[in-house]
This record gives sequence, C-alpha cells and structure tokens, in this order.
Amino acid sequence: MDYFSESIKKAIRTVPDWPKPGVAFRDITTVLQDRTAFRKLIDAFVHRYHGHDIDAVAAVDARGFIIGSALAYELNASLVLIRKKGKLPFDTLVEDYELEYGTARWNCTRTPSSPATTWCWWTT
Repeated sequence: MDYFSESIKKAIRTVPDWPKPGVAFRDITTVLQDRTAFRKLIDAFVHRYHGHDIDAVAAVDARGFIIGSALAYELNASLVLIRKKGKLPFDTLVEDYELEYGTARWNCTRTPSSPATTWCWWTT
C-alpha cells in the first residue's frame, strides 16, 4: 500500500464539516472515477493480503461493497455484506460502533461458516 499511498490519498476528496461541523468526510467517489487510482487501490490491497489465505472479505454498506467485491474477486474469496440496521430480513449478527459524530449499528446475515474462516475487512 505504501508504494501507491500518496497517489491514492491525493485522489480522495475531503469534504470539510460534513455531515456536521468538525467532521472531515473522505469521499472515495473521486477514486472510483479515476481508473488509475482505483486500480492502484485494489492492487495495493491485493498485494497486502495475497498469500494470507483469506476466506472472506467483509464489506461495509455501500461504498465498501464496491471495493470489497473487487478485492474478494482478486483474492478468490467470498464477499460478506455488512449492512445498516434494518436492511436485512434474516437472522443477523449485530454490532454497534462509534463514529466521529455518534454511534451506528451494522448487521450481517448469519450464514454457516467454518470457525477457521479468515476474514479481511474493508470499511470506508
């Protein structure tokens, strides 16, 4: 990741004071729109996790789905979608987490998996 980190950082737009004053929102849509930056981002993560025998990539709603699906494909791993509260109709795992501006909750569908499953997390 270090090799590409500066060019990837430059491609990310920072939106000051959004969604509330004092928070600097990192907008990755600019990376997704720049094919070179997007490729560098995916390649950097593939390089980081290649050879680690990753079974699943867990990607957090919604921008994480884009990065996570490309990463899962390149690592030959399954993709686990982590959704916002109330978006999944099945029995779910639930976890609360802290944000710069409050708390939130994510859900993940309970699916049979091996206890030895190795996960790679992508969050935005």
